[in-house]
Amino acid sequence: MNKLVEIFCDVDDFCRVFIPELEKQLIEDGSQKRRRSSRMTMSEIITILIAFHMSHHRDFKNYYKGYIAKFYKSHFPHLLSYTRFLEVIPKAIIPLSSYFSTLKGEATGIEFIDSTSIKVCHNLRIPRHKTFGGITQRGKGTMGWFYGFKLHLVTNYRGEIVDAKLTTGNVHDTKPVPDITKKLSGKLYADKGYISKKLSEKLKDDGVDLITTVRRNMKAKAMSLWDRAMLSRRFIIETINDQLKNISQIEHSRHRSPNGFMLNMLAGLVAYCLKENKPRLNISDVERNAMIAA
Repeated sequence: MNKLVEIFCDVDDFCRVFIPELEKQLIEDGSQKRRRSSRMTMSEIITILIAFHMSHHRDFKNYYKGYIAKFYKSHFPHLLSYTRFLEVIPKAIIPLSSYFSTLKGEATGIEFIDSTSIKVCHNLRIPRHKTFGGITQRGKGTMGWFYGFKLHLVTNYRGEIVDAKLTTGNVHDTKPVPDITKKLSGKLYADKGYISKKLSEKLKDDGVDLITTVRRNMKAKAMSLWDRAMLSRRFIIETINDQLKNISQIEHSRHRSPNGFMLNMLAGLVAYCLKENKPRLNISDVERNAMIAA
């Protein structure tokens, strides 16, 4: 209960500033249209979406009708029917995306980058899958071929998401790197999938030192003990990807629309950002400053 109130207060503070600015911008560029007002506020809608991804429920319909409507009706006095709620939640995509941007962690000079597959259906159902037809593509990851998207993440050693980007499954891991590392400086640790001389030189010019492992057919390269230690601790971003999928539930195959997929993805990312106990590396400020100055 306390957590739900805490989420709502934070979201409501954000919406009180963001929503008027968004509506003002829509009016100025002429894209504002007459809309049917909802009894529920945007703050309440976003709170429920986030709270679902922080709960242990796996089915949103059961969570909404069997948990929120049953136990928290008094806290949401204008609670909509489940069908009506599904109709209005697409409006939350832009506010939720902007809210996620406010929760991103700061660059620390020690960052990790990785991608993870986001499957939208089982491989056997690819030929008859229609929800994302023409939108996504087949890709190949460490676990084999899949149909869906890739989530590219940059995290710091505190376990915070510094930046993220979603691409189709067939996009190479190195392609989104320049876009999601613009605010970085210092060391960026990655696996062998990010080996690219051109990318390394590009990042070097931007003040980022890309450190990767080597492939079996490559010669071993000189590397400091610190960099070797950090590469061995890349498990932190793999742990974050695992928590995003298995706790925040950003991946499942029950999507009925692209809008539902994006809401599920954003709400899951926000739910992770609001987690109190994130995986982190025990690096003191003295060690970090010494490494950055080296």
